Amino acid sequence: MSNPKSQKLELTWIGKGEEPQLEPRILIENPEYSYGDPASENMLIHGDNLLALKALEQDYAGKVKCIYIDPPYNTGNAFEHYDDGVEHSLWLSLMNSRLKLLYKLLSKDGTIWITLDDNEVHYCKVLCDEIFGRNNFVQGIIWKSSDNSNNDAKQFSIDHNTILVYAKTSDWLSKRLIPKDSQTKHFKNPDNDPRGPWFDGNPISSPAYRENLVFDIETPIGTKIKAPKNGWRWSKETLNEKMNSGEIYFNKDFTNIKRRTYLSDSKGLPPSSLWADIEETGHNRQAKYEQKKLFPHMSKEEWFGTPKPEKLIKKILQVSTDDGDLVLDSFLGSGTTAAVAQKMGRKWIGIELGDHCLSHSYPRLKKVVDNTDNIGISEEVDWKGGGGFKFYTLAPSLLNQDRFGQWVINKEYNPDMLAAAMAKHEGFRYTPHEQMYWKQGQSTERDFIFTTTTLLTVESLDRIHEEMNPEESLLICCKAFQAECENRYPNITLRKIPSLLLGKCEFGKEDYSFKIVNLPEELRPEREESEEAPFQVEEPASPKKSDKAPGQQSLF
Repeated sequence: MSNPKSQKLELTWIGKGEEPQLEPRILIENPEYSYGDPASENMLIHGDNLLALKALEQDYAGKVKCIYIDPPYNTGNAFEHYDDGVEHSLWLSLMNSRLKLLYKLLSKDGTIWITLDDNEVHYCKVLCDEIFGRNNFVQGIIWKSSDNSNNDAKQFSIDHNTILVYAKTSDWLSKRLIPKDSQTKHFKNPDNDPRGPWFDGNPISSPAYRENLVFDIETPIGTKIKAPKNGWRWSKETLNEKMNSGEIYFNKDFTNIKRRTYLSDSKGLPPSSLWADIEETGHNRQAKYEQKKLFPHMSKEEWFGTPKPEKLIKKILQVSTDDGDLVLDSFLGSGTTAAVAQKMGRKWIGIELGDHCLSHSYPRLKKVVDNTDNIGISEEVDWKGGGGFKFYTLAPSLLNQDRFGQWVINKEYNPDMLAAAMAKHEGFRYTPHEQMYWKQGQSTERDFIFTTTTLLTVESLDRIHEEMNPEESLLICCKAFQAECENRYPNITLRKIPSLLLGKCEFGKEDYSFKIVNLPEELRPEREESEEAPFQVEEPASPKKSDKAPGQQSLF
C-alpha cells in the first residue's frame, strides 16, 4: 500500500510529462514592418507562440506585469482562424507547455488572466493550480460575454465566459476602481463625519502577527476584548486616539471593535468578481462591430472569429497594471490586447502565428499608432496616437538535416545570426564588443563566448589568449580546431558545433501550434452569405526576409 504522504493531488492526462524540448530561437526584427517610434520597446512577433515564448525567456523572465490570453476554447467547432476542436488531452498538453513558460515570464507582482468557457475552464483551473500554486489563485471572474440570450438553446443560454486570474505570489493586491454611484449608496454620513461618507467596517486586526500589538481592550461595561490571532493593527495609543475621534468603535454587544470604512480612504472599490455590466466591459457582438469598423472592406468570413472587446481588456489592465508596465498576449488574434495596452500607456508584446497577424493585428496596430482606428476605448482614454512597435519573426531552426540525414548548421544563418543563436543556446547574452571580436556575448562580467565557422588554429587561439585578462574565461564554439588547441589554456574551453548542440533540444520543428484538427468541409459550421466586398490586404501577404547586410538586422 502506498504511503499517502508520498502522494499528491494532481491532474493527469495522456501525454503529461512529455513536454517538448524547445529550441531557444533568436528573434529577428524586420525593419520594413516595424512602425512608428523607432525607439519603441513594443514587440509584434509573427511565429509559433510556444517557440516565441521560449525565445523571450532569457531576456524577459520575471519582467511581465500582466499576461492576458484568450486561447482556443476546445469547443469542437472549426473557426476561420483557429481549428478549435483539439482532443482533450492534447489541449491540456498544449496549454501546459505554454503556461509553464508564461509563469517564468511573469513578474513577482504580476498576474495572468485566462478567458475560457465551460468546456475546459475547470480543467485549466486545476492545471494552473499545479503551475502557479493553488494559493496563488486570485479569482474566477464571470464575464457577461453576450448582450442577448439564445432563445433557441436546448438547455441553457450560455451568456458568459470565465476569466481565471492567478498571481505570481499570494500577497498580490488588485488596483482599486473608481466606483459608480450605484456602488456607493451604502456609504452614508449621518453624523456629518468630517472624513466624509462611511459604512460600518470590519474588525481591526493586523495582516501579520506582531507581538507588541497583542493586548486586551477594556470595554465600557467592564469586559475585555482579547487581541485577534494576528494582533491589533495599531498600538494602544493609536487605538485610543481613533476611538476618541469616532473612527474606531465598539460593536453593539461589546465583543469586538470595528473601524468605519471611508469612501475617501478606499481610493475606489475592489473589483467585483461578476462583470455583468456590458456598458463597462463590452460583449462579443460589440467586439465584432469594432472589427467591422476597423476593416470595412472585409466580409464576415474574413473577420477574426473570436475577438474580445477593448473595454474588457481595459478593465483588466486597470485592475492589474500601471503606466509603463509590460503586458503580454501570446494568443494575440486580432490584436485587441496590444491595441488597448498602447492606448493606456503600457508596453506590450504580442505573439501570433496565423496569417491574421498580417491581415488583422498588424494593420490594426498601425491604425492605433496613427490614431485612425476610432474604435473601442480611444475616446474614453483620450487617445491621440503615437508610439510604435517593432516587428519580429522567429529565426529558422539552427540545425537541419542534409540529404544524408546528418545534422548541419542551417545555411540561412549568417555569422551574426549564428553567434547570437549560440550565445542563447549556451546561456550567454549576445552583446558584441566594439573592439574585441571574440567577445560576442557574456554570462558574467568575466565569462565570454565566441563563435566562428572557420578552422581554429593555434596561432589564432594564442592571439586571443594574449588579449584576455588572467581572470577572464572564454567558451569558443567552432566547426573544427587543430588538435594542438585542445586544453592549451585552462581558461579557454573549446566545443565543436553542431555536436555541441545535439540532444539538448528539438531541432527542425517550426510549428507547435493549436492548429491540429481540420474538420472535413461537410462538417464545418455553415456561415451566412455576405454581400460585402472581399477584404483587400494593403500590406504584402507576408513579411519579406530582410536582404539587408547582417549589420542592419536586429538580432534578439
